[in-house]
Amino acid sequence: MLKTRIITALILAPIAIGGIFFLPPLGFALFTGLIIAIGAWEWANMAGLTSQAARFGYAAVVAAVLYLLYQPLAWVNWVALVWWGICLLLVRSYPKGTDWWSPVPVRALMGVLVLVPAWVGLNQLRNGDVEFGRLDNNLLVILYVFCIVWVADIGAYFAGRAFGKAKLAPQVSPGKSWAGVWGGLAAVAALATLCSLAAEATLMEGSLLVIASLLTGAISVLGDLLESMLKRHRGIKDSSQLLPGHGGIMDRIDSLTAAIPVFALLVGLLGWLRAGVA
Repeated sequence: MLKTRIITALILAPIAIGGIFFLPPLGFALFTGLIIAIGAWEWANMAGLTSQAARFGYAAVVAAVLYLLYQPLAWVNWVALVWWGICLLLVRSYPKGTDWWSPVPVRALMGVLVLVPAWVGLNQLRNGDVEFGRLDNNLLVILYVFCIVWVADIGAYFAGRAFGKAKLAPQVSPGKSWAGVWGGLAAVAALATLCSLAAEATLMEGSLLVIASLLTGAISVLGDLLESMLKRHRGIKDSSQLLPGHGGIMDRIDSLTAAIPVFALLVGLLGWLRAGVA
């Protein structure tokens, strides 16, 4: 299994790096849109659409929505913020409250609310005019929000292994603990502080970056938990088997779907993203 995971990662890493960091804006939009469409194909199964025709149809609908929203639309990020607030209530109450969201159309709509804002926020970060300290490269900002999620995961893993007795959401994801959450957020705070120093940001800018990063890191946990809840309800382990040893696309981007639109909203409100958020 480990060998399979490593081989898959070695194949996918250059594709992902090239698609995200070396394509022009339109190519970036198309590449990330393809990833979101594949995620939609997987989400369709979690929603209860089991036939391939229905799953591809759902992915096509999501792709059409992406096409219609390829422009600066700040309200999409606000919708995402409200949605993830609702998700917090859903995850905390599980398995209670499943009656109203278990119907297939509702779960399908949930997928739209997860996937579409992530793509919109990502493209806002890619196309916007980002200014923070002496850092004005929007591709570095995209890398930064990815690092928030990765660092939070790493910090949560080690803190959870060392101190993880109190479970975060045992009915949804038994392996996650409160110690993991706090460890992950501590790692995110350290990342934000280091990046502020590297960017020669002011004390105020650095403090705001730490706060924005902590909020983003906290929200990213919900992305993981929501997908785990949907998979548990559906009775499946992985979103798909597209990535040998890694599960599916959604298993790799679940935390990012929550983190990206919230981060885009926050940096826009702080005045660091001047295009597409006003």
